[in-house]
Amino acid sequence: MSRPVVTVVGLGPGPVGLVTQETRDAIASATTRFVRTTRHPSAALVGDAISFDDEYERHDTFAEVYAAIATRVSEAAVRDGSALYAVPGSPGVLEDVVQRLLADTRLDVQVMSAVSFLDLAWLRLGIDPVNHSVRLVDAHRFAEVAADDRGPFLVAQCHADWVLSEVKLAHDSARGDEPVVVLHHLGLPDEQVVTTTWNDIDRLERAHGVVADHLTSIYIAQLAEPIAGEMARLHRLARTLREQCPWDREQTHASLVRYLIEETYEVVDALNALDANDPTTDDALIEELGDLLYQIEFHTTIAEQEGRFSLADVARATHDKLVRRHPHVFSDASATTAGDVVKTWDEIKQAERAERATDEPDFFAGVARAAPSLSLAQKLQKRAAEVGFDWPDVAGATAKLTEEISELHEATQTGDPDAVRMELGDVLFSVVNVARKLGLDAETALRQASDKFVARFTRVQQLAAQRGLDLANCDLAQLDALWDDAKRELA
Repeated sequence: MSRPVVTVVGLGPGPVGLVTQETRDAIASATTRFVRTTRHPSAALVGDAISFDDEYERHDTFAEVYAAIATRVSEAAVRDGSALYAVPGSPGVLEDVVQRLLADTRLDVQVMSAVSFLDLAWLRLGIDPVNHSVRLVDAHRFAEVAADDRGPFLVAQCHADWVLSEVKLAHDSARGDEPVVVLHHLGLPDEQVVTTTWNDIDRLERAHGVVADHLTSIYIAQLAEPIAGEMARLHRLARTLREQCPWDREQTHASLVRYLIEETYEVVDALNALDANDPTTDDALIEELGDLLYQIEFHTTIAEQEGRFSLADVARATHDKLVRRHPHVFSDASATTAGDVVKTWDEIKQAERAERATDEPDFFAGVARAAPSLSLAQKLQKRAAEVGFDWPDVAGATAKLTEEISELHEATQTGDPDAVRMELGDVLFSVVNVARKLGLDAETALRQASDKFVARFTRVQQLAAQRGLDLANCDLAQLDALWDDAKRELA
């Protein structure tokens, strides 16, 4: 008994004239026809074929899509005795479904030759792929399969900016000016062959008016450095979780704020626990920095899916800002001390704020109001000091603190909780001002005082236990004695 026959044909790179007569005859004689997608210029040649565009909507990964297509084609062939399956381009290039059908021992699979997008690509690039040793890479697997290679590459399946962003993130240390050739809609009336740079591959529409789709590829002649895939792997993981994990799908920028804050504090704890003589303390910092990095990745993945920006945009903006604010390194400015650097940094920040003045009329724009209150107070005071609103020295700030403490004492006599709260806030704000005038960070000073209190109180508990005392039943004199002893021992 003969096996069911599946005939696989290719619809070429786009132009109808490049579809072979053999393929046209096979289509005309087939009764059960399928086409992978109708989003191809030559798809109309298959007539009333059943398309698999719905499978792309139904599944979260391409692997699931391809498995579903292979199952439907094979089942139809078994049912009807034969089936025709038409694919864009050539059946022998980047067609996972064809490989799955060929592996199905129930079927007799006949694959017809077809013109590939590669044929047009080599002509437009003016190169011989054999002599140039060009490697063809699927954009979705770029970080994995090109990890130790430097090119040249022809990268296919560049169907969206986020895919190109993943390719870009796979490069460990690109200069950004490496030339890249964009091959878009080859052979069609709107064909575009554009030379751009590595920096611009994920913003083709803005830079060159090219809207990346399934007929877009890029040619990279040579990469400046070997590929490093770890960031790209993390980026793909974030997208996978966002698409397939119910919890990840529900998250928004707002819902993730508390996790971002928690992870930041945990990084601080890991930093404080570092021991220069104990390399194992690095493990906790690596883990916590990774958790914080993933929060950044999570937020940029959400933005990427909304079509707003990508991690590449974040990295680029940060890079450019740091270059701009370090003219003593990247330009002809001079800075010999850390103080000189801070002065230059602040001057550049003020100039940048002045340029954005029409968009940000708030004088304190740029100061994060969600920061811890001590840090917020210090930043607000520093911003006001930039325009001269400041005490000339610490003496004035100290006198103001004394004045605020007196007002707090008066408020406590009134019994008005709102007045007490207001005056207490003024005292704390004045304490921050004193710290700033002393050149100290109030947040760090209070954190160190808190750590010191923890150490001393822990010792108080130990001493009380050693002396058979119950802290809850000790009088003030006993508590003072315990505290003084602990303080003396830990001095």
